[in-house]
Amino acid sequence: MARRTKAGKSTETGADAASPVTVTVCRGCCCGTAAKHPGVDHAAQLDRLKAGVGTAGRVRAVTCIDACDHSNVVVVSPSAEGRRAGGRPVWLGWVLAEDMLDDICQWVREGGPGIAEPPGVLDLQSFTVSRRVGANVS
Repeated sequence: MARRTKAGKSTETGADAASPVTVTVCRGCCCGTAAKHPGVDHAAQLDRLKAGVGTAGRVRAVTCIDACDHSNVVVVSPSAEGRRAGGRPVWLGWVLAEDMLDDICQWVREGGPGIAEPPGVLDLQSFTVSRRVGANVS
């Protein structure tokens, strides 16, 4: 939570000051299902992300985030420091390959959006969502 000082400047307090990079993994109606992506071990993907990110950030699975055309969707949201540096959530689509998971984990360990450039070909996987859809993840 940001708080204003007497001088009118905003300061970070509490959990926001230490807010880590967050990796949100869609596991709703399309993403994370064998019906849409047979042969992909979705549970193992989630475990791999959690292990790869480690203490550098947090990984959470959520129900449908309304970007089904890009299934499997992963959103990498900046830490508090990354947000102060101008970082914004990055939506990644078609996250199905192991090397993509490795690139996401590496990026989080390097600081994520606002702090480090995405490694590998993650920039080719990014897409833009409407404000309505984006508001569901922040």
